[in-house]
Amino acid sequence: MSDNASRSQDLPRAALIAIGVLLAAVIVGVAAVRMSGQTIRAPDGDAVATRALRFEDRPDGSIAVIDGRDGVQLDSVQGEAGFLRGALRALARERMKRGLGPEQPFELVARNDGRLTLMDPATGQRIDLESFGPTNAGVFARLLKVDPQQAPAR
Repeated sequence: MSDNASRSQDLPRAALIAIGVLLAAVIVGVAAVRMSGQTIRAPDGDAVATRALRFEDRPDGSIAVIDGRDGVQLDSVQGEAGFLRGALRALARERMKRGLGPEQPFELVARNDGRLTLMDPATGQRIDLESFGPTNAGVFARLLKVDPQQAPAR
């Protein structure tokens, strides 16, 4: 009787084979997409605001935010600014790998769907800033709106 009880709790062999085939198909499908190099993300909305920005480290530890078109200093980031520094560090690291310098500005793009993207035209890298929450994205969003100030003499 115990032999019959254990058999009734087992899954039928055909069901186990079907589950195994389904799992294998899913793994092969995911691997094929990953190896194809296709990115899987929502398409970008239309740009509603764009600003070219360069960032320069200053001797006092601050970061100067400079308009990439006319060279006018827009802002100065003081203190920790961990998210801003981290995002810039990631993009700068990719430029260093490719032997590129900081001459070409980054592009900060606000989209009609509310997304905010920091793009590096020199490398093709991008950071979708809204992925890191509204507070972190707001650090960059305010750079779209700041009024230029005269850059200090170097």
